[in-house]
Amino acid sequence: MDTVSAMKTTHQIHFTNSNRMTAVPSCSVDLTVTSPPYPMIKMWDETFLHQDADVGSALKKYDGVAAFERMHRLMDTVWDEVYRVLRPGGIACVNIGDATRTLDGHFMLYSNHSRILFHMLDIGFVALPQILWRKQTNAPNKFMGSGMMPPGAYVTLEHEHILVLRKGRKREFDTGKEKENRRESAFFWEERNIWFSDIWMDLKGARQKMLDKKTRGRSGAYPFELPYRLINMFSVKGDTVVDPFLGTGTTMAAAMVTGRNSIGFELEKGFSDVIHDQLREVPGFSSELIRERIEKHLEFVDQRVQAKGPMKYINAHYGFPVMTRQEIQLKLEIPESVNPSDTNTFEVKYSEDPCKGYEAPETSKTPASADTVTDPPSAHFEKKPSKAVQMKLIG
Repeated sequence: MDTVSAMKTTHQIHFTNSNRMTAVPSCSVDLTVTSPPYPMIKMWDETFLHQDADVGSALKKYDGVAAFERMHRLMDTVWDEVYRVLRPGGIACVNIGDATRTLDGHFMLYSNHSRILFHMLDIGFVALPQILWRKQTNAPNKFMGSGMMPPGAYVTLEHEHILVLRKGRKREFDTGKEKENRRESAFFWEERNIWFSDIWMDLKGARQKMLDKKTRGRSGAYPFELPYRLINMFSVKGDTVVDPFLGTGTTMAAAMVTGRNSIGFELEKGFSDVIHDQLREVPGFSSELIRERIEKHLEFVDQRVQAKGPMKYINAHYGFPVMTRQEIQLKLEIPESVNPSDTNTFEVKYSEDPCKGYEAPETSKTPASADTVTDPPSAHFEKKPSKAVQMKLIG
């Protein structure tokens, strides 16, 4: 069994405005994942009013265009800071929804995603393909406008945008240690096929338990799976992730689970207890999530082997088949403890054993090198590998 020294990550919360992230040095951050307040969505009006009284004046005059622009100018200063703190090759992911609003009987769309994208391109970011997050609803009264009577019926917004932008050119991994860490940070082939689609329609299920409905309604927080995917997709273990609109701490929790460091900024100090409570749940929640990922992978292996025959590669740490050479060194970190080092700083310790609680087949406990093609899975498994591999992750 492969054992390594335990890794640790650090996570800091700053209850201050992220338009000046003075605690973060320039070019020190690898990834930003955030969901800001949505301009022209009524539940966030007060957030903007507290920072700029002219927002309220514009709304009282029913001047939605002026209010929209003043709200975004407040956020522009945050995107400027995001650009400053990101290192060359760093990526920014911004989850944002467009808004519809009626002022003085005048209904219109306020395109938040395009306004943010315009500013971020203007300050130097490079746009990468973005993701549409389809928020499914079964509400029978979801239609807007005059129902069945043209032309006053309006298209219902049922998706949000995840903007993906990069600072400069593609990140390089030059040293042997960097390349090894990148290989260990890999994701499963079948996960890649879902995560890197430009439309997400499946953000639901057990992984959302980190946030109850009451908390999410209060903060507008996104589901845990959203930052979890983005962090896995666009960073490697040990990287630093910044969320300038931390809210209830979902991005920070996802960074803990994935073995990344994180820094969060939040204006609302009232979220402190919610954030702390959520972060304390990370070790137990991580075990459930890792079990789910491995079990889903084994189901995929089972179906693939039955349909196509033995798979070519074996993962070095777990002993089960994987589709590609890039997955041979894939290793999922297991958080064992979340310990506060002061009021708003936490240290996460991870298991020294990546297979803690997991029993790999005896014939595959000798790790394969990153460049080695092992025996076909028939040497390790029978026709149904999911029956041979017993999941015993701690619950």
